This record gives sequence, structure tokens and C-alpha cells, in this order.
Amino acid sequence: MSRSKLGGILLAVLLAAVATGPVRGADAAVELTMYYPVAVGGPVTKIVDGMIADFEKAHPDISVTAVYAGNYDDTRTKALAALKAGQPVQLSVLFSIDLFELIDQDAIVPFDDLVPEADRAWFTGFYPALMENSRYQGKTWGIPFQRSTIVMYYNKDAFKEAGLDPNRPPATWAELADAARKLTKRDAAGNVTRWGVMIPSTGYAYWMFQALAKQNGEVLMNEDGNRTYFDKPGVVEALEFWRDLSAKHGVMQPGTVEWGTLPKQFLEGKTAIMWHTTGNLTPIRRDARFDFGVAMLPGNTGRGSPTGGGNFYIFKRTSPEERKAAYTFVRWMTAPEQAARWSIATGYMGTSKAAYQTPALSGYVKEFPPAAVARDQLEYATAEFAVHENARVKKLLDDAIQAVLTGAKTPKAALAEAQAGAERVLRRYR
Repeated sequence: MSRSKLGGILLAVLLAAVATGPVRGADAAVELTMYYPVAVGGPVTKIVDGMIADFEKAHPDISVTAVYAGNYDDTRTKALAALKAGQPVQLSVLFSIDLFELIDQDAIVPFDDLVPEADRAWFTGFYPALMENSRYQGKTWGIPFQRSTIVMYYNKDAFKEAGLDPNRPPATWAELADAARKLTKRDAAGNVTRWGVMIPSTGYAYWMFQALAKQNGEVLMNEDGNRTYFDKPGVVEALEFWRDLSAKHGVMQPGTVEWGTLPKQFLEGKTAIMWHTTGNLTPIRRDARFDFGVAMLPGNTGRGSPTGGGNFYIFKRTSPEERKAAYTFVRWMTAPEQAARWSIATGYMGTSKAAYQTPALSGYVKEFPPAAVARDQLEYATAEFAVHENARVKKLLDDAIQAVLTGAKTPKAALAEAQAGAERVLRRYR
């Protein structure tokens, strides 16, 4: 065969290959990689895997691989590192408070342009309090999924033992301190065998402190994420109260209280009251060997809790095909029926009124009323702490809180120092 004829055959084969497109074929599944945080107790990975499997059955043209990457901070770091390395990452569940950092890094796309008219009711149906950490400058960048408020878990058996009404949990700071004194138990040698109350101060200290500040009529940042108010008198008073639960009243473990081990301590009867995420409600219900209650957090000038948890985000470095598939997955996962399923399985709240109107979740709340506490607390909720360069500013506040709780600094001095540091970081964003 002549060289010219062979060249012609090869050219024809090449043109045919180009015309037919990728080897995988038009009917192959779009492959999505999702980074997902695991920050609370319970079999969260199994629940998510089960939901993904059901989604793939309903959408055989889309394949989703979940990468479980530790807590929220770990997941953000690993997802952004994967993007920078050119690895395929189309979507993730990340902290709702990661919003400013993700926008500043031009890492995500708003959902507004992805939502068809038929989905507008779903898109606008999420609880407004949850959207405060999801919207910025008129656009929606995150879709609420793994969302929470802080709730107060309490041991009803311990309340009865201490002569307290198990159906009347403390509703004010004064009532909390008084009940905790009666609930604290000591042995013959004076050693504490059960603390009255524990508020975790590692991992998410800023989150717990936000609740105390809100309960004293204060917020810690502005909506634009470029100012903080750490040194306001009401904020200082809130930290003084937290410190005094241990230093003055003697009803809370001295020093820091570990976020990760606190639920176990509660289940073991080492504290009668704990503040923690509603995301631990289902594991607590499963494992508690005593009668327990769930209540809104107590207040001083009023009740209050920040919202918390994670949103779905779609990354900018995606093809139109991947973006459409990622949106389809997010839409399915946050539909009322799936939100109800998720809430029942984990204890996280349903993110819309429509979720609580489903037969599954409305029936569950009727049978187990504590499942509605986090949702009802949204009436008194504020946006979770979020500013530009959030990790840096948040660490300043966390360090200040821990310095106070360990006795290293006074609340006024520690918060003034944190405020000065936040000013240095945020000045450039004003």
C-alpha cells in the first residue's frame, strides 16, 4: 500500500473518532466528587452513602463519590487543595461560614443562574435564618443541608434526684446557675462526680460564645463580614458569665471542655446539662440510658443561638455538564422528603417548612417532640460568625475565650486584644 493511501486511511479513522466523541459514550454517567465533613457522632457516612445510592438509582446518568475529610476545617482545606492541584472536585458540603473565603477565592458559583423556574418554590423555601449564612450581595451561594442550632440537653433523672422539675429546664442564666448548683454532685472527699453544666470550649468555642452574646443582646460581626464587636460591654459580660460558671459558681469543669468527648460525658452522667449541636440528637436518643430532655438555650436579656452547620457549594472549576449534574444532586438531597429523612436519621433540622410538613417528619416530631426544638429556636437565631479571612479572625476569638476559661486573662483584656487583631485583619475589606 502506498504511503499516501495509508495516510488517507489514518486521516479518515481520526476524523471518525473525533466525530463520535469520547470513548465513554453519550450514555455514560457524569462523575461527581463531593468532599464531605464528619464532625459529630453517629453513622453519618453510612447515612450519606445510603442517600447517594438512592439518588444514583433515580439518576443513573450521574455518579457521586463522597470523600469524607474530617471536620469542617479539614474538609475546606482538603477540597481547596484538591482544586488547586487540578483534581476533579465538583461540589462539597462545607461550613456555612466559609462563604466569604470561598467567594474571595473565586472558588464557587451562585445557584441563582442554575435554578429553573420549576424549582423556584424549593429555592425560596428555606428558613430565612438559615439563609443569612447562604446569601451575599443579592445572590445565593450555598444551599442549607447539614444545619443546626445549639440546644440544651439535660438529664431528667438527675433533675428529679436534685429536686428540680424535669419538665421545666432553666430558661435564664440565673436559673441555669441555680439549677447547676443543685445538680453538681460531690463525694465524701469533696470531689465532683457530676458537674451541673458543661459548655464545650474547644473546636467551636466561638459558636458557643455567640450564643451567650446573643442571649445578652449582642452580635459579634456585621453582615458584610468586615467588622467585629468583640469588646462591647455586653459581649464582655457574656464571657464573664461563662467563666463564672466555673470560677464563681463551681458548677462547670475548670479549664476547657472538649467538644468531641462531651456527648460521651453526658451519656456517662458526668454532667447533668450540656450545650451541643442538635446534630447529636439522634445518637443521644439512641444511646442514653436515662430519661433526657432537650430545650432551647437559656437567655439573659433574651434567648438566642447562632445557626450552624454546612451548606452545599458548587465549585466554579466545573464543566456545564458537571454543574448541571451537581445542581440536580443538591436539589434532590435538599428536597423536603430527603430533608425529612436526613433530619430523622441525624437530628439535624429540616431546612424548610415543607420538610416538616412531610408525613415522615411531622409524624416523627409528634412522636418525639425534642426533634422540633432546634427548628423552633430559629425564632431567636442569628447568623453564625462569618467574616473575611474567617479562620484567622475566628482563631483570635477562640484563643481569647480559652485564655479566659483557663484563668490566663480577664474577659475585658482578652476580648480587647482579639478585637484589635480582628481590626488589623479586616481593615482592608472596608
